[in-house]
Amino acid sequence: MAHTAAPTAVPAAPLTLPIKAIVPWAVFFGILLMALIYFVGAEQGATSLISGENVHEWVHDGRHLLGFPCH
Repeated sequence: MAHTAAPTAVPAAPLTLPIKAIVPWAVFFGILLMALIYFVGAEQGATSLISGENVHEWVHDGRHLLGFPCH
């Protein structure tokens, strides 16, 4: 009868991410999020960057869903 050794579990080393790899992505997504919040929440009236009602109509339901007043 042959004896086999039971496999031993080797603890995995924790994954480390350097801050220099995270910061550019955090800045990118932060700017993207701020632009999205602007267009959903404030692109209307005196602060409008784009004339007309197109942006307002595109994000109209999102405004109501997020609780922004629009009319």
